[in-house]
Amino acid sequence: MDCRGAFFLCLCFMTSQSETMDTSQEPLRCMKKLEAIAKGRRPALLPNVIQDLEKSLLNTSFRGNNLTLQTRSIQSLIFKLGCGFAGLSLNSTTMEEYSQAGLHAMYFPAELTKDACRARPRELRLICIYFSTAYFFQNANSLVLNNYVLGAQLGQGHVSNLNEPISISFQHNQSLEGYMVTCVFWKEGASKHYWGAWSPEGCRTEQLSPSRVLCRCNHLSYFAVLMQLSQAPVPRELLVPLIYISLVGCSISIVSSLLTILLHFQARKQGDSMTRIHMNLHASVLLLNVAFLLSPLPATPPVPGSACTAVAAILHFALLSCLTWTAIEGFNLYLLLGRVYNIYIRRYLLKLCAVGWGVPALLVLLLVVESSAYGPCTIPVSSSQENGTGFQNMSMCWVQNRWVHSILVMGYGGLTSLFNLVVLVWALRVLQRMRARNRVLNPRACRDSVTVLGLTVLLGTTWALAFFSFDVFLLPQLFLFTTFNSLYGFFLFLWFCSQKRRSEAEMETEMERFSSSQTML
Repeated sequence: MDCRGAFFLCLCFMTSQSETMDTSQEPLRCMKKLEAIAKGRRPALLPNVIQDLEKSLLNTSFRGNNLTLQTRSIQSLIFKLGCGFAGLSLNSTTMEEYSQAGLHAMYFPAELTKDACRARPRELRLICIYFSTAYFFQNANSLVLNNYVLGAQLGQGHVSNLNEPISISFQHNQSLEGYMVTCVFWKEGASKHYWGAWSPEGCRTEQLSPSRVLCRCNHLSYFAVLMQLSQAPVPRELLVPLIYISLVGCSISIVSSLLTILLHFQARKQGDSMTRIHMNLHASVLLLNVAFLLSPLPATPPVPGSACTAVAAILHFALLSCLTWTAIEGFNLYLLLGRVYNIYIRRYLLKLCAVGWGVPALLVLLLVVESSAYGPCTIPVSSSQENGTGFQNMSMCWVQNRWVHSILVMGYGGLTSLFNLVVLVWALRVLQRMRARNRVLNPRACRDSVTVLGLTVLLGTTWALAFFSFDVFLLPQLFLFTTFNSLYGFFLFLWFCSQKRRSEAEMETEMERFSSSQTML
């Protein structure tokens, strides 16, 4: 080979080296740009820069089968894969900077490249991006465990619906007891106020120990574990009887509420406004029990997230309607005793229906339109094992926004229960004064007052049990609240039957008096 040929080969080698260096520097520039955006607090630029980082990682030229790039808060890994891919395990124990606050690991199954290999690509690339700050994926409702966000993407196509899930393990150096943890992925376009939102769709949460969480997801994306302050986990030994009580009680209440409504419409005389108020309460209890029994079914990964959102919204609407109608019962009782049966309000029942059904519907519609307040909600469950205590969450479709739950579940329920209890105390004082003035009460007044007071006591005490779920009261409260409120429709049915029987008995008495007076004439 002459000198000119050697010089040409040397020049080609230096050029290729320079191109490799340039292409590998591009992801580093994107990573540093993301950190600059975080310092400057400019979240509007995040989606474009993250997409640029992903593209640069997929197009980077490098020697060997893998490449690692790292900045202060971001680490990127690139792997060259083949169609004979047998699986890949990554562990943070080899990454000193990322193992200080806790450990994490990812496992990719062999099925990962199955669909992509059908197109016979020249090369498959798997990129993994580790963020040690959650600034790029903001969430106002909960905290991100360790501030870790782990992302993965395959260069060829979109990976989803895997039969063997991707496993992501998060471990903290402290116990997570007292927190409810949920495995989530970043869903772009799911929020109107940010470039995405966390969603638990397609992910299953397993808390293997007080400090370790295992996420099993059937797709590739950016993953994290959200933490929310929660009550003490329910022991698994008590979960089975609680579920049994709920299923049996709600089923009995559904049948009882249906019978009550059918008997009411079957009667020739539909009754006064008071009876119709009771029927609206029965309807809300019926809807609440049906929605509650259906709520765990759409929370499993194969079911679309929209179905879970719809069931959660219906369940919330049913609960708000039931609470509102209990308050309407208390208000009607106040009018009954305060005005002594001299009640006339124009279109009274129509106005009550507008409040009892319209106000809850308006609140739920606003939540559905303005925010992602509904979705799968996890219930922490603990079980005793030989090597300690294990944790595994159960899911149901319910309110997952803590502020909505605090204001429009606990706060709303607290106000209605407090209102009914205040009316109850006032009604008891009124009855005591009436007994003091008259030794013998009017039979109808006594009957109606005792009946409605009994209903108000039932409404107020059962829902007020929700505020005793702490410390030593937790376990008794769980059983009492589950029993009374699952059988709530059945108790109302018994009250309806007793009232109907009492009215029939009084009607027979009136008929006997009328017939005796006719014979005397």
